[in-house]
Amino acid sequence: MTRTVPGRTDHVVVVGAGLSGLAAALHLLGAGRRVTVVERDASPGGRAGRTVRGGYHLDTGPTVLTMPHLADEAFAAVGDSLAARVDLVPLHPAYRARFADGSTLDVHTGAEAMEAEIERFAGAREAAGYVRLRAWLERLYRVQMRRFIDADFDSPLQLLHPDLARLAALGGFGRLDARIGRFLHDERLRRVFSFQSLYAGVAPERALAAYAVIAYMDTVAGVWFPRGGMHALPRAMADAAEDAGADLRFGQTVTRLERSGERITAVITDSGRIACDAVVLTPDLPVTYRLLGRAPRRPVGLRFSPSAVILHVGTDRTWPGLAHHTISFGAAWRQTFRELTDQGRLMSDPSLLVTRPTATDPGLAPPGRHLHYILAPCPNTALGPDAAEWGELGPRYRDSLLTELERRGLDGIAASVEEECLVTPADWQTQGHAAGSPFSAAHTFAQTGPFRPRNLVRGTVNAVLAGCGTTPGVGVPTVLLSGKLAAARITGGARPGRPRPAVREPQERRPV
Repeated sequence: MTRTVPGRTDHVVVVGAGLSGLAAALHLLGAGRRVTVVERDASPGGRAGRTVRGGYHLDTGPTVLTMPHLADEAFAAVGDSLAARVDLVPLHPAYRARFADGSTLDVHTGAEAMEAEIERFAGAREAAGYVRLRAWLERLYRVQMRRFIDADFDSPLQLLHPDLARLAALGGFGRLDARIGRFLHDERLRRVFSFQSLYAGVAPERALAAYAVIAYMDTVAGVWFPRGGMHALPRAMADAAEDAGADLRFGQTVTRLERSGERITAVITDSGRIACDAVVLTPDLPVTYRLLGRAPRRPVGLRFSPSAVILHVGTDRTWPGLAHHTISFGAAWRQTFRELTDQGRLMSDPSLLVTRPTATDPGLAPPGRHLHYILAPCPNTALGPDAAEWGELGPRYRDSLLTELERRGLDGIAASVEEECLVTPADWQTQGHAAGSPFSAAHTFAQTGPFRPRNLVRGTVNAVLAGCGTTPGVGVPTVLLSGKLAAARITGGARPGRPRPAVREPQERRPV
């Protein structure tokens, strides 16, 4: 049985109104707790924030939404639903992959459509391999989800379960790239089903094959987009929490935690004191540990994921070859991962994610205009250029990205820019993200499952962590789960018969 917070837990303060904090708040409210959410920004979202420039509505964080039923679980905890709050649009294709040789592949989540697309792209043998790969991904997901992802850990001994043997039998402890290669021989296709490991901070040739579960989420379960942008999801979660009785306090920064022995008794902000029975902490790990006054001892220090440069550009035109999400692969592959994770260098031949949200929701830009989000993985500041260097490097790298996109077929993109926002590792570091990376601790074997920083910290009995730095890890689905798991540490999980607060009639919505 997993550990839970002892003593009274009637009033819980959640620090941070990002996806993990809001998920925790909704699950806590559903279990009958009184909840106060404290957020330093003026609006909810955390990493999934929103900036408006010249009529362009920029999502400042994730742009890919998978497994929306995990968000729906949080809404359902208070008798609400995701469908009632957010207009979700399934993306077809989920991605478009463009390769250095000029070939293009649309990634469909429907089995028959994807099999036909792969046969067109690479022939019948590769299509048959995809069918076997898809079946393997589905089995891998079923084995992992309940036991290893949607689960709190107190000890590595909890891994000793028949599902561990099933995962081993599926090859989950081999290497991702090699396992994908058992199904697909075309190197371009192997990239499509293995690049996702970079989300976890590990190169495909080094990542555990178990991380193919991320490819399952992207390529089998489906990719969605909330109308109004990704920020519409945390905004809706905040509205649902407020309607269910949460006290949301924006524009307040937590400065310290007041304690009596091993119990946190109050959260102190720059606006006052909030007494509490328990606290959920969602800031990045260094900030959280500083508030707690201690960091867990580890034999080896945490290794953080690569970072990313993000260039948001509002333009007066777009390009028909771009889908909602387009992955533009360079010719190099293994070399670029070595540059990112070993050498601390910018990619010499970058693979880029170009997201065009106005392909699905034109209202995110002024009439006749288009919004493009360009993500380029880069080294974190612990391995590569430090925050000070990015002051000069950032503008030069911005120019090189636009030049590279021009070379890859986006003719005139630099001249079409009307509004822009450049985000570099220096900006992530300023926001409190360790090593200038918004992706937190990498998912190496020593930082996965029970070996990842746990959501209970020794020396404090009523503080629980949530967010991408703790269990289960990085990504929108896992961050939502981290909030649910944090709430379960406080409530002991679902308890039949526990009264829920009545859901108030929805109030007038804030503008997105």
